[in-house]
Amino acid sequence: MSWRTVVINSSSKLDYQMGFMVIRKEDTVKVHIDEISILIIETTAVSITAALLCELTKKKVKVIFCDEKRNPSSELISYYGSHDTSAKVRTQIKWGEDIKNLVWTEIVSEKIRKQAELLKREDLKEADMLYGYIDEIQIGDSTNREGFAAKVYFNALFGNDFTRTSENSINAALNYGYGIILSCFTREICANGYMTQFGLFHNNMFNQFNFASDLMEPYRPLVDKAVFDLAPEKFEHEEKMQILKILNQEICISNRNEIVNNAIKIYCKSVFDALNENDISQMKFYRNEL
Repeated sequence: MSWRTVVINSSSKLDYQMGFMVIRKEDTVKVHIDEISILIIETTAVSITAALLCELTKKKVKVIFCDEKRNPSSELISYYGSHDTSAKVRTQIKWGEDIKNLVWTEIVSEKIRKQAELLKREDLKEADMLYGYIDEIQIGDSTNREGFAAKVYFNALFGNDFTRTSENSINAALNYGYGIILSCFTREICANGYMTQFGLFHNNMFNQFNFASDLMEPYRPLVDKAVFDLAPEKFEHEEKMQILKILNQEICISNRNEIVNNAIKIYCKSVFDALNENDISQMKFYRNEL
């Protein structure tokens, strides 16, 4: 099972050789592709061969490209993530609104629960308010408890003057972490043969990752916790590496400890099963020691 997150942050050439990704710079380093889960090209001063890109796609390695400011800007997505992609897509299109609303309700409830747990860990009184919102959630979150919870949650964590639209190191760290987590979810959706464009709740015509945006919601608090603990006054390479450690953090899912990267695989598969079998009891959420 792949587990490495590889970050290329300096001028280099990447190519393929007998199952290995070869990194050529001052020294030459080889990494077996089967070990790589995510490859982040953090600088534009990198050349990469088509042969390597083809092999990374075959092995379902998530490749994330960054812009000149070293922020994620695009990713490599294969056309065919599964041998039965066509059948999976036809099934996905036929998912009923009732089961989609039930699954979305569970996802929102779990997201708010994780947010409340983080506030409780920090002895913040707003945790009780978020637990109350969970009891008020209606099918499909028609009354937008998620939105109310988000405002209370972020102000409790980062101060009453904090907004998600401000340009500061906190938001830069949050956006970076969310971007990485989103990429992990797009990888799993594609690898299982589904399309990322068709969401349960998110349906923005300009967002090609609507489904991933839905599924990732309960995992956002992992990023929030990391950013809160880091409290970055700046957001540069060192801080980014701290955020990336989230992917190898251990959490509990299906009664066993898994790193976040593997837990995402288990969780996504459980959501697909719930949608295909019209049974939300199939859904598996993680637990952590907050």
